[in-house]
Amino acid sequence: LRRRDEKRQIILLERGEYISYANCGLPYYIGDVIKNRDSLLLQKPEVMKARFDIDVRTSSEVTAIHTDRKSIEIKDKNTGETYEESYDDLVIATGSSPLVPPIPGIDGPDIHTLWTIPDTDQIKQVLVEKKPRRAAVIGGGFIGLEMAENLVHAGVEVTLIEMQNQVMAPLDPEMAELLHENLTANGVRLVLGDGVSSFERENGHTVIRLGSGKTVEADLVLLSIGVRPNSSLAKEAGITLNQRGGIVVDSHLRTSADHVYAVGDVIEVEHYVLGTKTMIPLAGPANKEARICADILVGDEKEYKGTMGTSVARIFDYTAALTGVNEKTLRSMGKVKGTDYETVLINQKSHAGYYPGGVPMSVKVIYEKATGKILGAQIVGGEGVDKRCDVLAVAIRAGMTAFDLAQLELCYAPPYSSAKDPVNMAGFVAANVLDGT
Repeated sequence: LRRRDEKRQIILLERGEYISYANCGLPYYIGDVIKNRDSLLLQKPEVMKARFDIDVRTSSEVTAIHTDRKSIEIKDKNTGETYEESYDDLVIATGSSPLVPPIPGIDGPDIHTLWTIPDTDQIKQVLVEKKPRRAAVIGGGFIGLEMAENLVHAGVEVTLIEMQNQVMAPLDPEMAELLHENLTANGVRLVLGDGVSSFERENGHTVIRLGSGKTVEADLVLLSIGVRPNSSLAKEAGITLNQRGGIVVDSHLRTSADHVYAVGDVIEVEHYVLGTKTMIPLAGPANKEARICADILVGDEKEYKGTMGTSVARIFDYTAALTGVNEKTLRSMGKVKGTDYETVLINQKSHAGYYPGGVPMSVKVIYEKATGKILGAQIVGGEGVDKRCDVLAVAIRAGMTAFDLAQLELCYAPPYSSAKDPVNMAGFVAANVLDGT
């Protein structure tokens, strides 16, 4: 906003002690990949004030929004004092928080979530001081998988417990299976299709009782079950929410209240491929929404055109990346493979086979049967996975077809790719299916 308006008064309110920290880097600090804690703190209040003249107030919790009189109530957590502040425009960017379901014993001393700098400090302290031998990670999403890897690197025995029959839910099962093999090969004990029924404290450690009757013992438990939007403030202010608690916004990021906007994990977005409403809490879309919202606040008629869920994670030796829609979702919508859509799955080296160091990657592309239009892609492999997934994400955004993939001109030199890149190869195979050859 300051980029677009030099004079406007901007007040930033944060209930915690830190602003602008690297959420996505937290597991790597715990695993000692990132050595310096200060590297996680991307921006400090005093710098925001000096460089941008932004009034940053940390430890300042907004307790109420009064849309009728365009004001908010703020509690200073250091002094306990409450005061009111007026606004011309209000932006809600309250994000999301880890899900902590009401499971018996879930508030036990060994049980942690990883979302903030204080969470990170607490887990790091446990690793350094208590030197836990066994850890259990509950949930096989991005943070759960990254934490499993980093805890193994920290010398801890890890059990990963996931209620679904696969890790990384946005992947289709055959792609997730590659990750299962790799996790097991790296010493992670995988418990799939089994949920937690209770946590019990016994002899100084936690016993996790599962729905199947099995038990897992751990000295450290990390909950990574998912997130929920921090939308209670908006709800109390009478702002419209969806069924999952996401703030409903239009394409200009406006809420149901006049002069109130919302961005980031807290909002409902449109799925770029399906055109349906959904929740996709990711850093990339949040940043782009914020930039567009700032342009809108100064009078531009810009629109946020939806989220595709393009994402990537490193899990030990593998990188897993995805974009667009998966086959599971299409099936749940009643779409039929061979009638409504087709898929191709190819395996190819990351670069020319004769050049040393090439590693395999599995590429799955999902496309419309009638038009060949690309709907989604998933890739699991070694190096170069992110590059190919980015190309496929651009192809979806541009409305390209399998025939277009076959003709894409992409970088080639033996250390980097093949003259027929894996993206081209996926296009060749998909076009062959469409042509009936």
